[in-house]
Amino acid sequence: MSKVAFITGITGQDGAYLSELLLGKGYIVHGMKRRSSLFNTHRIDHLYHDLHDADVRFRLHYGDLTDSTNLIRLLQEIRPDEVYNLGAMSHVKVSFESPEYTANADALGTLRLLEAIRILGLEKTTRFYQASTSELYGLVRETPQSEKTPFYPRSPYAVAKLYAYWITVNYREAYDMFACNGILFNHESPLRGETFVTRKITRAVARIKLGLQEKLFMGNIDSKRDWGHAADYVEGMWLMLQQDAPDDYVLATGTTTTVRAFIEAAFREADIDIVWQGSGIDELGVDARTGKAIVGIDPRYFRPTEVDLLLGDPGKAKEKLGWTAKRTLAELVKDMMQHDLEEARRDEMLKQKGFKTLEFHE
Repeated sequence: MSKVAFITGITGQDGAYLSELLLGKGYIVHGMKRRSSLFNTHRIDHLYHDLHDADVRFRLHYGDLTDSTNLIRLLQEIRPDEVYNLGAMSHVKVSFESPEYTANADALGTLRLLEAIRILGLEKTTRFYQASTSELYGLVRETPQSEKTPFYPRSPYAVAKLYAYWITVNYREAYDMFACNGILFNHESPLRGETFVTRKITRAVARIKLGLQEKLFMGNIDSKRDWGHAADYVEGMWLMLQQDAPDDYVLATGTTTTVRAFIEAAFREADIDIVWQGSGIDELGVDARTGKAIVGIDPRYFRPTEVDLLLGDPGKAKEKLGWTAKRTLAELVKDMMQHDLEEARRDEMLKQKGFKTLEFHE
């Protein structure tokens, strides 16, 4: 009999890759999406089948992590074998502007899901995965960061995720639930949201290459991150729920890279060599061939409290789960650039034919 999975945040990057993975393993997948005035399912549209077809294995439901009654109703109807809580207000900088909603969705939303499982008596039959984050480490206490490294969150997002982490541990210990935290370091892909730094970079580089954009504006380009490919990381999520006992795991590549180096790698994929001039907020990235400034610093993109360095130790995941990141950073950048160059060429073609395109540069 097929396993049944319920995914919150199914319309996001990780939800899309996880859905593909689970469907490929024969699961029936149910996903929760928020009501929107616009279609927000472009990452998963290729997985959808008309509900009138026979043997539909992928279904979407309206809901929100702030609505406990709906969560209870959905879990009661679906009765999943596995719940993957990927839904969140996950943009660090935006969390400073919407701290209350971030806490409501990310912290209390996790509690609502766990309580729904408990209230419905599913705690012995439903396994729970909580999408945790390397942002928990914040002002890092040691490098690299492992499951035993103390947390020091530096944003409303990270603080909300800290509550979600510990309430997951608490329900595991108090109610003997199979509940796991995946402390995932930064993981990117062509499906990454356009406002996250890596996708902002690759989109801008592609558009600059084709003359559709003049300049890329950045914040702190010297912060360091451990970047992997999202397709690798969702496999780790699944593996956590296949073990004999629940536990918490770091998923990371074990390599750290500056934002500056990521920018340079993206431009190399576009056959543009970039050199740096100046310092501080006056620093510029200049096209070595043309001498034109194509990267600038905008103080508005600095965070109120910065996280300077994140570097994960995936040793436990490798030993216990047999998991390692398969794709290199170079492969990740190439994958993202190929996708964004294709999208930029589409816009270029539309403009050449006299059509207007929207100028999203942030």
